Parts: sequence; C-alpha cells; structure tokens
Amino acid sequence: MEALEVMKKHRTYRNFDENYQLSDGELKKILQASRQAPSWMNGQMYSIIVIKDREIREKLVSLNPGNPHMLHSSVFLVFVADLRRTQKIAEHYGVDYPISEGTDPLITAVTDAALALENAVIATEALGLGSVVVGSIRKDIVEVSKLLNLPEQVLPIAGLSIGKPTVEMRVKPRLPEMAVIHYDTYQDYDYQLIADYDDTMEKFAEARETKIWSKKFADYFSNRPNQEVDKFLKMNKFFK
Repeated sequence: MEALEVMKKHRTYRNFDENYQLSDGELKKILQASRQAPSWMNGQMYSIIVIKDREIREKLVSLNPGNPHMLHSSVFLVFVADLRRTQKIAEHYGVDYPISEGTDPLITAVTDAALALENAVIATEALGLGSVVVGSIRKDIVEVSKLLNLPEQVLPIAGLSIGKPTVEMRVKPRLPEMAVIHYDTYQDYDYQLIADYDDTMEKFAEARETKIWSKKFADYFSNRPNQEVDKFLKMNKFFK
C-alpha cells in the first residue's frame, strides 16, 4: 500500500534546495530500484549517466536554459536507450547486427529506458525527495551526446533532476478515465471528455501554464517534429 500511495501522490518539482546533498546511500537506493525495472527478455537495453560534475551540468543548462534545476538539484541522471551493449555481444559472437533495418529494436530500448526512469522517480518519492523528468534534453541531442561522450547506438531519452523540494506542489489532475482506459478493444470517446479536462486544468490553475491543455498540444503538434532526433538516429546508425 505504501508504494501505491507514493504513486497516487506523484508530483513534479522544479525548485530544489541547492545546499541539500543526496547521500551516497540514497543515490544507491534510487539506482538499485531503477535497475530492477522490468525489461524485454531481461535485456536491460538502457544505461544511466549519473551527472554530479558542476561544469557538465552548467553546460546542460546553457543548452536548455528553461530547466535551471539541472544544475540546482542534488544530482542529475540521464537515461539513454542503449543498443551499444548488444552490439558488443553481436561482435563477440561474430553475428550480424541489422538493427538499422527496422524500428522494433529502438522501441524496445526506449521502453526499457523509460521503465528504468519511472522506477527512479518512484524510489525518489519513496525517500521523501522530489524530481522532474526532462525530455527536452533531446532538443540539442547532438550536443548533449557529445558532452556525455555517448557512443553510436546510444540515444538520450530523458534526464531526471533529483533533490529536496523547496516549493510544495499539488497533485495534478489527470485525464478522465474514459479517455484513457479501454477494456478489451479501443473505444472511441466524445471530445467533450477533453473539453471537460480543459476546464478541470483551468480550475487547477497551474501558474506555469499559459494555454489551456488542449491548445498547448494543438500548437505543439502543428509544428514539425524535432528533426535533430531524426538526423541523430541516422548519424548514429539506428536507421539507414
């Protein structure tokens, strides 16, 4: 039940006590929990970059100034989809490694990395600390990869700032259950459910939001997807 309560009370924190230092024991617990996440065939096709170095974190913020917590949190983790390890295995056995001929290996590795990330979030909150997931590290994916010395076939998925929160946050409302949960087959639903959620979020009145929920995503997806990710995937031999 304690685990269920932790997950039900999930909140994102962006303001951290700069003087708080995560202990080695706390960090180890978070990383152990992360490594115990489920993965396809127990392949564990991800890696975690633990970034304590202030200079590296300053460079990350310079690339992504909208997320200063990457520097001010106690530690910053970067979760990467890692197909380099299985490449090493293929080389060891002298077999082909045609991952660039389809998307399924990449989907598998991204899923493994995401599951490990979520375990880290839950473990962080179980320790009474806070975190924020940073997907925007992919905005400057080439520069971030060079900064972290990532080899080919390793893809940054998201970062995670962890620390002691200084600002209390409320639990954010989620979409109506009928818009998300389907039984046996996918069931279409009326747009009114989305309109109702817009109303719920307007009443929630999160200070950082400047648009209603649906308009935020209408505007976001009206633009072309981040082309840097596509270039990166080809450059690093995920695709031909």
